[in-house]
Amino acid sequence: MRKILIGILFFGTLGLHAQYGTLNEILNRLEERKGVNQHLENENIDNKKFVFIKDAEDHTERDFIVIKGNEATYVEVFDDKATGESSSNVFTGDIVRRKNIVSLRADKLENKKVPMPVTKTLLLTKQDDILYLIDVNTRDRWIDEASYSKKK
Repeated sequence: MRKILIGILFFGTLGLHAQYGTLNEILNRLEERKGVNQHLENENIDNKKFVFIKDAEDHTERDFIVIKGNEATYVEVFDDKATGESSSNVFTGDIVRRKNIVSLRADKLENKKVPMPVTKTLLLTKQDDILYLIDVNTRDRWIDEASYSKKK
């Protein structure tokens, strides 16, 4: 009786360990898809341009982030649907990168200091060989323009 109980306990432990391993693999794959568990420290984002397009009822907003070394340019372009006019804001500043996190601080609007800089905290992710920056606050996804133009 004792041998049967130890045998059941042994095989039950093996089954539980196998289930945990499978569950852990599934969670790792899900985290990689969300960008949380990716290791992109060696991914070069120098000279990259990321694009975000938002369509509203009355206007279309196109935003660009251009990264050159530690410097960054953040451009907002607003297209009014009623009048067809476009207006833009060009911010410049710097970025700091820690592993997969990119922090943008744009403190100059057309080369004039602004009292409240534009700041963005972005998570660098890669899916299907396409680089994305995901805004951690708004969940907006910025796509690498080179990747986007290849897919068309």
